Amino acid sequence: MWNYLRLSALGVIEEAELELGPGFSVITGETGAGKTMVVTALGLLRGERADSGLVRVGAERARVEAGVGVPQGSVAAGLVEDAGGDVDDGEILLGRVLSAQGRSRATAGGATVPATVLTQVARELVAVHGQSDQQRLVLAAQQRDALDLYAGAEAREALAAYQDAYRRWREAQRSLAQLREHAGERLRELEMLQHGLGEIEEVDPAPGEDEELAAEEGRLAHAESLIGAAASAAEALSSDEGGVGVIIGAAHQQLAHAAGHDDRLDGLAERLASAGIEVADIASELQHYAADIDLDPARLAAVQERRAAITALVRRYGPTLDDVLDWAKSAAARVPELDGDDQRLEQLEAEIAALGPQVDELAERLRAVRRSAASTFAERVQAELAELSMPSARLEVTVEPADEPALHGGDVVEFGFAANSGTAPRPMSKGASGGELSRLMLALEVVLADEHTVPTLVFDEVDAGIGGKAAVEVGRRLARLARHAQVIAVTHLPQVAAFADDHFVVTKSDDGAVTASSVRRLTPDERVDELARMLAGLDDSRAAQEHARELLDLAGH
Repeated sequence: MWNYLRLSALGVIEEAELELGPGFSVITGETGAGKTMVVTALGLLRGERADSGLVRVGAERARVEAGVGVPQGSVAAGLVEDAGGDVDDGEILLGRVLSAQGRSRATAGGATVPATVLTQVARELVAVHGQSDQQRLVLAAQQRDALDLYAGAEAREALAAYQDAYRRWREAQRSLAQLREHAGERLRELEMLQHGLGEIEEVDPAPGEDEELAAEEGRLAHAESLIGAAASAAEALSSDEGGVGVIIGAAHQQLAHAAGHDDRLDGLAERLASAGIEVADIASELQHYAADIDLDPARLAAVQERRAAITALVRRYGPTLDDVLDWAKSAAARVPELDGDDQRLEQLEAEIAALGPQVDELAERLRAVRRSAASTFAERVQAELAELSMPSARLEVTVEPADEPALHGGDVVEFGFAANSGTAPRPMSKGASGGELSRLMLALEVVLADEHTVPTLVFDEVDAGIGGKAAVEVGRRLARLARHAQVIAVTHLPQVAAFADDHFVVTKSDDGAVTASSVRRLTPDERVDELARMLAGLDDSRAAQEHARELLDLAGH
């Protein structure tokens, strides 16, 4: 239930707060006073597009706030908490700020959220019906949804089972169509992958082999110069005639004569001895290195050929050998998938063949549920229309097979309407005036009251084109709806307003420069005056006041 609605600098309303209660509340006021701003405010809290033109002239920003009571664990509470907001003592705080420059900010539970979050939350909290909503009644989808809502749990279960099978059937069809459409591309891809894998398998490179071959080729290609360099270096180190080893040995011998007299000199002698040993080791290793290098032109040619084969693979599938091996791994995984197209085609065709009859069967089951509900639904709506001063009105609900099944079922649901006896029901778009659509929508709401999933219903001048006894019955029906949900109505009809539990009036003042409006709850005496104004245009007319009291008595107030 919506506990309060606060408006600031919205349109002609400077400041206003409505403390809302359960039951039926109406909002009235003179034309141009701004009573529809209340519905506009609700629209902003429902995430509707923000228009900077709504900001009051001279104000920097407009602000709308509301507190809505929700049960613990409700969907709306979960949406707010998921968005980072809080639910305090079972109440959600919703807000929208709109700047004169066109920027807007939405909040839910104290957290700044995208406007789409407000849309999701408000969808669980309120349904708004305006004159534009009446026109949606002419749409086949709206008519089908109304019938399904009336049919209740049986229709929901039948529709859910049908949609599950339908989605699987359509997905199999799409997969089959794509497979057939891209069969040539997939075959070319398969052939390319198999060819590439064949080339790589023929060479069969090992990880890091390219680097090992490059090093080996360097050694083989420069073998003569490597042998010469190593032999010459070994000779320079180990020659008996002036080799480095001989020179170091002589120097060490000179130091040995003075050993034991100075620790510093002894240390240098030890280092020199170590250097002699290191030089001898290096000379020995250079001799072995020179002996180990082969002059093998055949091996060089083989290495160069192997490197060329790997380089060719890298050019095609690289840019490195590691990339080539990764490509081969992914290609090997992809080949079975492409190579199994024929089997996949058979599987999909079998799946479609099995699901098709299942979809048809579930569509027939759903159609039977809809047809069973259609007659009683039409009868109940007709009974409500009769109470709304349309005793001869007829509603005919037909459920016929569609040319093709769709997500909503395999049916075309159509409401045929005739306002008077002696005329055949015609499609809603051709057979109902605006006033008749208003009453028809209200009749539908009353019939569907028990199935409503939102706690609050808002009606924005849906009684346009209605008067007299019909207006009284509209008020009575709204009051009846209020037994099931919180009902808020913006109305210009005193017959409707008289049935409300709470009556708010929007009044405006004009100082010649700026028009301002405010909203306040009426006392019982003030209600009489407001109803008199609505009846006769004069709030102090004695006759109008008597009539107003009569309306309140009729409504049970």
